[in-house]
Amino acid sequence: MARYFDVHPENPQKRAVGQVVDLVRDGGLIAYPTDSCFALGCALGNREGIDRIKSIRQLDDKHHFTLMCQDFAQLGQFVHISNAVFRSIKAATPGSYTFILPATKEVPKRLLHPKKKTVGVRIPDHVVTQALLEELGEPMLSSTLLLPGHEEPMTQGWEIKEELDNQVDAVIDGETGTEPTTVIDFSEDFAEVVRIGAGDPTPFE
Repeated sequence: MARYFDVHPENPQKRAVGQVVDLVRDGGLIAYPTDSCFALGCALGNREGIDRIKSIRQLDDKHHFTLMCQDFAQLGQFVHISNAVFRSIKAATPGSYTFILPATKEVPKRLLHPKKKTVGVRIPDHVVTQALLEELGEPMLSSTLLLPGHEEPMTQGWEIKEELDNQVDAVIDGETGTEPTTVIDFSEDFAEVVRIGAGDPTPFE
């Protein structure tokens, strides 16, 4: 059964955040709120966690996983980014955007798009997510919590607990958005809007 954490949206309890991060470090898979919608998350090198996310969401190998980063310093370790692209992304973060960029060697090969060698990165504008990332000290591998056959991502912690009780190790309840991120592909060094979601696509069109 998944552990259930009801975390304060503005002042996340340090003890609860620490317990969740301990689960992540120990190989756990969590469902947690972000500024766009709920996400599934695990540690970067957690192969079993990746397989569990793929199983829950019925994903193929072409799926772009996202590295949820605390800030630009962290993001810059995992993707190659030109000055022009840096300025564009900097102006839009933190926020409800996922950026697809060429990955550095720091990114495990299993997370890369098989042909493009790219990975999705994002810096969330969400107090609880930021608290988790700060405590973890590295990006968290994430994927939108959109279940097969569902048109909308899940947005209620208690529903996620009921639905995925035996498939995740923890559910962190909290306020969340209702739309997935806007996805911007910068793999060719210019912006291509791949999906319009919670973030305003206008700056990248």
